Amino acid sequence: MKITNKPWWSYLSEDLQESIELSFQLADMSSKWSSRFHDYSFIVFPAAKAYEGFLKKLFLDMGFITKADYFGRHFRIGKALNPDLEEKYRDSEWVYEKLTDYCKGEALPDKLWKTWKESRNLVFHWFPDEKNTVDHAEAVEKLLMVVAAIDEVFTACRVKLTLST
Repeated sequence: MKITNKPWWSYLSEDLQESIELSFQLADMSSKWSSRFHDYSFIVFPAAKAYEGFLKKLFLDMGFITKADYFGRHFRIGKALNPDLEEKYRDSEWVYEKLTDYCKGEALPDKLWKTWKESRNLVFHWFPDEKNTVDHAEAVEKLLMVVAAIDEVFTACRVKLTLST
């Protein structure tokens, strides 16, 4: 299925759509290049940014965060979705429990968290004892992981496509 034919495509703002399309274009174009690269994380970055925007919009539309959180510079998806966040840091912005309650289980929140960690954090961050480079196939896999997570939001958890800000 073409990405623009996904039922949720119109839920995304134009800039998020463009970012996901860019990731697919980069994946396609780079597969045809004669040069090979040490790291193809550049394929995943636009989709990871779109995933962040999607999650923020979703959390706002579901009433899990405020407009101040959404438009502000301090709300962090990594904190909000982390199921292992220490109790003392769980405040009104901690979305994991809200999603678990809404979805009547941990399957979707865990998938969203895993996608965030594997397709954003581990790709983006660098640590001296970890070399988190991705080859082309892994980059495409992480891109598809983002799409699958968005798919599942609207199928596994009764979230309606009519949500809007």
